[in-house]
Order: sequence, then C-alpha cells, then structure tokens
Amino acid sequence: MTALRRRFPRPSLVMLPNGFTLANLFFGVFAIVAAARGDHVQAGWYIVFGGFCDMLDGRIARATNTGSAFGEELDSLVDAISFGLAPALMMYFAVLRHAGWDWILVFLYAACAVMRLARFNVESAGKAKAYFKGLPTPAAGGTLATYYWFSQTPLYNETFIGGWPWETILRFLMAGLAFLMISNVPFPGWPKFTFRTVHGTAGIIVFFASIFALFFLPKEFFFPFGILYVLTGVILAVVRGVLELPSPFDDPEEDDENGDSRFEESRS
Repeated sequence: MTALRRRFPRPSLVMLPNGFTLANLFFGVFAIVAAARGDHVQAGWYIVFGGFCDMLDGRIARATNTGSAFGEELDSLVDAISFGLAPALMMYFAVLRHAGWDWILVFLYAACAVMRLARFNVESAGKAKAYFKGLPTPAAGGTLATYYWFSQTPLYNETFIGGWPWETILRFLMAGLAFLMISNVPFPGWPKFTFRTVHGTAGIIVFFASIFALFFLPKEFFFPFGILYVLTGVILAVVRGVLELPSPFDDPEEDDENGDSRFEESRS
C-alpha cells in the first residue's frame, strides 16, 4: 500500500502544478484585456505575474512527483498565449495599431513563439537541460512586455537614451526576439535551486533579487534584466564561434541537474 501511495500521488497534488499553469493563463488573458482597454502598465504586471506562476509550476511538479504528459502539453499551450500572443497584442494596442501593416509584427512574433514551443516539445521536453536551443519563449515575452514599462521611467527618459524613438526600437525589438526564439543560439537555463553548487546558489540569489525588484524597482529592473539575458546568450554564442568551441548541444555533460526538466520551456 505504501508503494502505491508513492507511485500515485493524491489528486490534489496532481492538480497543484496545473493550477499554477492555469493561473499563468489567467494573467496572460488578463494582460490582453488590460492592453485592449489602454492600461498598458497593468498589462505588463500581469505578464510578470504569469511569469512567476510559470517559474513555479514545474518546480512544484518535480517536488511533488506529479509531472505528466498532460501538464507538459498544457504548459506549452499556455505559454503560447501568455508569452507569445499576449505580449505581441500588448505592443499592438500600445503602438502598432496606429500604422497600416505593423500588425504583421504581431503575427511574426506569435508565430515564432509557437514554433519555438513546438520545437522544444519535439526535441527537449522532459529532459533536463543546462542550455536551450533558441531564446526561451517566457524570456522573450517578459522582455517584450516590460519594454513599455521601461520606456516610461526616468532611467529611460532622463538619460542619453531618452531621445531614442522607442516606437521604432520596439519594432526591431519584436523582430529580434522573434528571430532569436527560432534560432539555434544556446541560452543558459535557469539552474536548479540548491546551495550545493555555485550555479544553483546564483539561481537562488537572482530569484530573490527578482522578488525584491518586483516590489521596489519593477519598471527599472525587469526589461534591462531581460536584455542582459538575451545579450548574454548572443555574446556567448559569438565567442564560441570565434574561438571555434563546440556547441553546448554537442556536449552531453551539459545536460545535467542544473537545468530544469519537463516544463522548462517556461522556466525556459
């Protein structure tokens, strides 16, 4: 009987990680509604809240041993909405609807997000990964969704970048994030939370720093942090290419406990 209990978790535990996944969906839909109403600041908040739910569902599933193929597929479908369609529509309602064919960027971004998730499910779902092929969809969605925030801050408007045309930058940002999602550029995965390794300790520090920034410096922190992550992946890829170093995807030792499994596309 004890063995059976260990093998088949209680239904309440099975639903717990999926509940966080559906909470992510709730915030993604709410972000679209808020953006349609012209409340772009609140829309950015909802994407950030969805990102935290997305970060937790896989970890809860592993901690409770309740991972499943259903949860894996549900997570990817929700990510397509919360980090693919929702951020793109946010930018449409904020800027792109004022020009004729700029809405094509919404399609381009959403299409690349969906293809990124589909490729992840085919190639990597259920495997622990230290690196991800292409920019993870949640990272791209969070970076795009918080760009409007950052453009309204004194850090942006009272510095040398304040004179830059942020509406034009937005178009290049959407196209660049879309391309990176379907590229083969390796991006580091979020490490497993543990004090046993430097990588894991750094992950814990960054996580709690993000929680701190959520309450005290959200508009000044999240977009620069997202850009830093994007640039880190691109720069490391360029360095590997210049030095002719092997790709991390060619090294099986890179796929270890430092990566997150199953739903790491969110955590991806």
